[in-house]
Amino acid sequence: MKTIPPEESLIEYPSKFPLKVMGENVDGFVHAVTQVAKNFDPGFDASTVEMRPSSGGKYLGVTITITATSREQLDELYRTLTTHPMVKVVL
Repeated sequence: MKTIPPEESLIEYPSKFPLKVMGENVDGFVHAVTQVAKNFDPGFDASTVEMRPSSGGKYLGVTITITATSREQLDELYRTLTTHPMVKVVL
């Protein structure tokens, strides 16, 4: 993968970066997502998590806001979340 020099990045690091993670509305989903967030941002504050169930209640959208420190950190966070068995979509 091509490395993007900091001066060409659209994101200024460090910065607050929200991610929306969607999965089935089951026990443990929110905890799993917040644990991944804590692995990538030790200062992650779980009290900032926003949750929104789907209209039928089967799915849950979880918005986490991490402190992004690099493109590599964000890329690895996306990879980790998208390969998690409880996660359906990451935006």
